[in-house]
Amino acid sequence: MGEQSPVLEMTGIRKVFPGVVALDGVDFRLFPGEVHALMGENGAGKSTLIKTLTGVYEIDGGEIRLGGEPVRISGPLAAQQAGVSTVYQEVNLCTNLSVAENIFIGREPRRFGKIQWGKMRQRAAELLARLDLDLDVSAPLSSYSLAIQQMVAIARAIDIDARVLILDEPTSSLDTAEVAQLFRVMRRLKESGVAILFVSHFLDQIYEVSDRLTILRNGQLISEHRVDELTQVQLVEKMIGKELAALEDLEDKAQSNRERSAEAKPVLEAKGLGRTGAIAPYDLTIHEGEVVGLAGLLGSGRTELARLLFGADRADTGEVLVDGKRINLRDPQVAMKHRIAFSSENRRAEGIIGDLSVRENIILALQASRGWTRPIPRKKQDEIVDKYIKALQIRPADPERPVRNLSGGNQQKVLLARWLITEPRLLIIDEPTRGIDVGAKAEIQRLVAELSDGGMAVLFVSAELEEVLRLSHKIAVLRDRRLVEELENTADVDADRIMQTIASGATS
Repeated sequence: MGEQSPVLEMTGIRKVFPGVVALDGVDFRLFPGEVHALMGENGAGKSTLIKTLTGVYEIDGGEIRLGGEPVRISGPLAAQQAGVSTVYQEVNLCTNLSVAENIFIGREPRRFGKIQWGKMRQRAAELLARLDLDLDVSAPLSSYSLAIQQMVAIARAIDIDARVLILDEPTSSLDTAEVAQLFRVMRRLKESGVAILFVSHFLDQIYEVSDRLTILRNGQLISEHRVDELTQVQLVEKMIGKELAALEDLEDKAQSNRERSAEAKPVLEAKGLGRTGAIAPYDLTIHEGEVVGLAGLLGSGRTELARLLFGADRADTGEVLVDGKRINLRDPQVAMKHRIAFSSENRRAEGIIGDLSVRENIILALQASRGWTRPIPRKKQDEIVDKYIKALQIRPADPERPVRNLSGGNQQKVLLARWLITEPRLLIIDEPTRGIDVGAKAEIQRLVAELSDGGMAVLFVSAELEEVLRLSHKIAVLRDRRLVEELENTADVDADRIMQTIASGATS
C-alpha cells in the first residue's frame, strides 16, 4: 500500500456553520483496495467530513483530490459521477417504490425514452445476488425489514462503479449473520480495488474488517494509524480525549442501580397482549424504579412488543393495566395521558423533525399532551429547553439550531428530552444508543440508571446484550416474535446464557 498513490486526498478541510467550526483543517487520505475506518465521538466531524466529500456541504477551506486531480464536488450526483458512492447512517430510500426502482432510481435503463422494466428487474436481481440476497425485486421496499433495506441501499451504492465507497454506520440495523455477509462483500470490493471509508461505533467490527483508521475529535484531526498499531482502549481514549476511568465510573453507577426495592408497585401490566402477525400474546409487568431489558435477535419482536405498550400499534388480544386498572390503549394519546412515553428506534421517520429547531422538537410531546389550543408560552419553553439541554449535555447548546444539523447522538438526546419533560412514569426507549459513540452511549446509560433510581419505570430495548445486562433488573428474551423467557438479572446471567435461551427458544 505504501507504493500506491491515494485515490482520495482531503487536505486542510475547513467547514464552518453559524457559531461552530465543524471541521478545522482536517486531513484525510484513502488508498485503493483498503477499508479505512473514520473514528470519533458524535459531533467529532465524521458526518460533516463525509458530506463535504459527497458535495452535500461546500467546503470553506482546503482541497479535495480524486485520483491525484483537484476536484470541486458540487453535489451528490457530481460525487457519484466522480466515482464516490455513499450509504448514510439513516437509510434514505423510497419505501413506496419497489426494490428494483430503489436501486436504479434516477438511472433506470431506458429505450426510446421508456423504462425497460424487465431489464431493470433482471439487473437488480443480479446485483443483489452479489450480496447473497434473493429478493422479489418487484415487491415494495416497505415489505422488507430495515436490515434488508440497508442492504438494498448498499447494493445501489456499489452499482455505480465506485472508486470510493462510503459506508456510514451500515451495520447498525443488521444482525450478526447479515454483518458477516456485508463484510464478505466489503472484502470482495476491496480485492477489486475499491477504497472503502467505513464508519461504525462497533469497535469489534472496526478491528475485524478495517486496515487503517483516522481519529477526529471536536472537528480536528487527532491521528491516523494502522489498525494493528492501536489497542481498542487506546483508540477510545483518543476518541474521547480522556482516560477510560470516567466511562467506567458511569458503568459502575449503572451497575449499582440494578438493585430495586421488592416493595415496588407495578406501573404497567400486560396480560396476554399480542397482535396477529407482529407479536405472539405475552405477559409482562414493569415496576416503579425497574429497568426491564428486551433482548433478542433482529426481527425477534422487540420493537413490536414495545409499540403495543404505547398504543403505536393496536393489540388484537389481551389487556393492559396501569396501576392495577384496565385501560383501553387504543392510541399513543391514551398512553401519554397515563404518562407512558416512547422513544422510537427510527429517529428520522418517527422521531426527529429535521426542519424544526432543537427547542421545537423538545417541546413537541408536552405541547401535544396539553393540546394545540393551549400553546406553551415562549418564556416557559425557553426555561424547559435550557434545563434539558444542560442536563443532557446536548451539543451545540443552541436551542434554535435546526435539529437536522446535530449529530446522531445529540439528536437522540433531543428525543429523550422531548419525553422526559412530560415526566413519564414509564419510559420506553427503543435502541437509544444505536449508531452513537462510546461517550454519548455511556451518558445515556447513566441517564437510564438515574431515572430508574428516581423511581421511573423503564423498558429498555437494545441489540447489544452487554448493554441490556448492564442496566436491567430483569430481562425479557424474545425469539421469533414470541417472549420465550423472563430472567432476573442475577450474577449467573450473562450474554452466553441469553444467547442459549434465544437459540433454544425455551419458554419459561
